[in-house]
Amino acid sequence: VNLVESGGGLVQAGGSLRLSCVASGRTFSVDAMAWFRQAPGKEREFVASISKSDGSAYYTDSVKGRFTISSDNAQNTVYLQMNSLKPEDTAVYYCVSDPLTSAQGMGVMTASGLAHLQYWGQGTQVIVSS
Repeated sequence: VNLVESGGGLVQAGGSLRLSCVASGRTFSVDAMAWFRQAPGKEREFVASISKSDGSAYYTDSVKGRFTISSDNAQNTVYLQMNSLKPEDTAVYYCVSDPLTSAQGMGVMTASGLAHLQYWGQGTQVIVSS
């Protein structure tokens, strides 16, 4: 599975961005899609995940109520709508998937477990200025 992200950029605090992730290849082999992020000097962290089959979505506490993950299965695309952005949201955002990990499972994965997630995009930079 190949994942390609887009939609990052520079935005002022309080603004919005929508990230997109287009999947290609053996997309039928994966159900869970997720967004992770990595800020400078910090470990990669979970942001949100979704099950393509039933639409169940999970979020880290810091983005609940501000970010929305959605999936367009016909287009093999996952979106992350980010509203009310804060400077602390500045990071490289990665689209991630794995055939053996559920959407819920991605939400509770430890930093050391991330290495086992099979498919990663190249990342898209989000910068939120204060």
